[in-house]
Amino acid sequence: MDYEVQRCTKRCYATERELQPGDVYYSALVLEGNEPERRDYAPEAWPGPPEGAIGWWKAEIPSSKKKRKHWAPNDVMLQFFDELEKQQDKQDLRYVLALLLARRRVMRHEETERDATGQEVAVLYCPRRDETYRIAAVVPEQSRIDEIQEELAQLLK
Repeated sequence: MDYEVQRCTKRCYATERELQPGDVYYSALVLEGNEPERRDYAPEAWPGPPEGAIGWWKAEIPSSKKKRKHWAPNDVMLQFFDELEKQQDKQDLRYVLALLLARRRVMRHEETERDATGQEVAVLYCPRRDETYRIAAVVPEQSRIDEIQEELAQLLK
C-alpha cells in the first residue's frame, strides 16, 4: 500500500507547542478512515506509538545552520543491503535500511506476510534489479535505535 505522508507539522500534536530547529521529535502515522494522518510529538509529550499506528519514528527539526546529510548513491545502499543478509546479528539494521530504501522509492513495499514461525515478513520489490525481497520485520530495540541511526549515517554518507 502506498501512502502520501505529509511533511512535519513542526507543532506538537499533544501540546500544540511549536517545534524549533534542533528539537528532537517523534512522528506517528495513524489511519483516519482510509487516509494516513501524521502526528508529530515533542519528546516530553510522546506517549509511545498510538494504538493502531502503522509506523513511527524519531527525528530532528533541521537547523538552517546544519548541513543536510547526503546519502550514498542508491547502488551503494543496495550493495550494503545485500551484505547485511549474511549478518544475522544485524537483521534489525537490514530491516531499517529496507524501510529507508522504500522511502527513497528504490524499493516498493508489496505486502506483509508471516513465515512458518509466525514472524512478520515485509515483501519488497526493487524495480532497478527486478527482484523481490522478503525481509524479516525485525524492529530494533529502543536501546539500539540511536546506534543504528549512527551506523547508517557513518556508512552511507
